[in-house]
Amino acid sequence: MSEPVVTVGAVVINVLDYERQKAFWSAVLGVEMVREFAPHFGWFAPQHEGGISVALQTVEQATEGTRRLHLDTGAPDIDAAKATVVELGGSHVEDREMAGFRWAVMRDPEGNEFCIATGH
Repeated sequence: MSEPVVTVGAVVINVLDYERQKAFWSAVLGVEMVREFAPHFGWFAPQHEGGISVALQTVEQATEGTRRLHLDTGAPDIDAAKATVVELGGSHVEDREMAGFRWAVMRDPEGNEFCIATGH
């Protein structure tokens, strides 16, 4: 096994109605939000020690097909991780930033999107 390029931080659900989905997923998962930039992004607490978070991301229109969920990953150096992903056959979609939180949207070789942020 080799060293990971990124670590998984969350599975992200694209939503239209942030507050409604927040209430729904909080009740379903039995956990509260631990980090939030409402009404755009929010991360629920993991259900157990070492567990992966579920996060919500507001989108302007419903996401079609299989792109409704994506992995939210972290790396100490976003630019180095982006370069490695591209070398491995993935692609870079765009860089984003909000309230000092920076991330890169990437695609795997089949077009599945995931994000790389600085840590988690």
